[in-house]
Amino acid sequence: MKILYNIVLTLVIIGAINWLLIGLFDFDLVATLFGAMSVISRIIYTLVGISGIISIGLYFRINE
Repeated sequence: MKILYNIVLTLVIIGAINWLLIGLFDFDLVATLFGAMSVISRIIYTLVGISGIISIGLYFRINE
């Protein structure tokens, strides 16, 4: 599970950095690297979203 949580945390950080770039500079790094709404971009966005949902569970584990 520790490996899964490390992957989840990495994806959440990637997503957060991408949103920071969008908010500050109107620059979508994922779309720039892989194409706007290409299959790969959609997979990355989906994995980041799932990681965010999994992170909700991690939040409760920290507070135990």
